[in-house]
Amino acid sequence: MLETKKLLSKAIAKVDVVMEILDARLPVSSANPVLDKLCKNKFKLKILNKKDLADPKVTREWLDYFKTGGKCPAVAICGLKKNEALQALNYCVDQIERNRARKVKVMVVGIPNTGKSTILNTLAGKKIAKTGNVPAITRHNQRTSLKNNIDIYDTPGILWPVIKPKERAYTLAASGAISDTAIDYNDIAFFAASLLIERYPELLQQSYPFLEPAPEDAMEMIEKIGSARGCLKKGGIINIQKASETLIRELRSGKIGNISFETATDLDSTNEII
Repeated sequence: MLETKKLLSKAIAKVDVVMEILDARLPVSSANPVLDKLCKNKFKLKILNKKDLADPKVTREWLDYFKTGGKCPAVAICGLKKNEALQALNYCVDQIERNRARKVKVMVVGIPNTGKSTILNTLAGKKIAKTGNVPAITRHNQRTSLKNNIDIYDTPGILWPVIKPKERAYTLAASGAISDTAIDYNDIAFFAASLLIERYPELLQQSYPFLEPAPEDAMEMIEKIGSARGCLKKGGIINIQKASETLIRELRSGKIGNISFETATDLDSTNEII
C-alpha cells in the first residue's frame, strides 16, 4: 500500500485534474483521506457514482454539503450513463486553461469498487478496463485517449491501513468496498439490518412482506429472511451465514431499494461519521 501511495503521488503530479470517484451511498466513508493531501495543488471533482442505488434525497443533501463553504465541487452520476459521465469529465476539463493543441490529462482515483473502471469504459464507449462487483479489479495505471485531446488515467483503488471508527469499516464492507473475507458476513449483515430497520422500514416492508410485524432487532430480521429464503440446515435450523449473505447480496444489488448508508447529518464537528 505504501508503494501504491508513492506511485499515485507521482502520477497525480503529472496530470491536470483529478476525478475522485466516491460511492454515492457513502460519500465520506468511500473518500480516501490520503487523496486530499496528494491532490492539494490540483483541481479535484468529487463524483458521487452509483446514484441509481442511493437514496436520492440523501444524495441531494450530500451535494449541498460539498457545495456549502466551498469544500469541494461535487456531482452525482450513474457511471453507466454516458451523458452523465461526459458532463462530469467536461466540467473538469473546463477548469483548465490550455492551448487546445495540448492534451488535458485527467486522473480517475478512488477506493476499490466505486466504479472507476466502469466510468472509464463508459467514456471510451468500449470495454477497455476490467470491471467487477469485487474490490481491487484494477491492478495498474491505465491510460486511454479520448476525443477532444483528452487523456484519462485509471488507477488502482487503495484503502488506508487503519479504518476508524469501526462503523466505517462495516459501511465499506456492506457496500462491497472491502473484501468479504476481511469482515465476517454475520457482522456485516447485523450492521446492515440495524441500519435498514432504523432508516428504511418502509422499503423493508415492500421488499420483504414476510417481515410483518416489523422485526424488533437485526437478528430477528436475519432469521426471518433465512426462514423465508430457505436458508436452513438439517432439522429446519436457520443458517445464519447464508441468510446474512442473502441480505448483503440483495442490499448491494439494489433489490431492497435506494439505500444510503450515511447522511450529512451523521457528521460530527470533525466531519467524522457518528
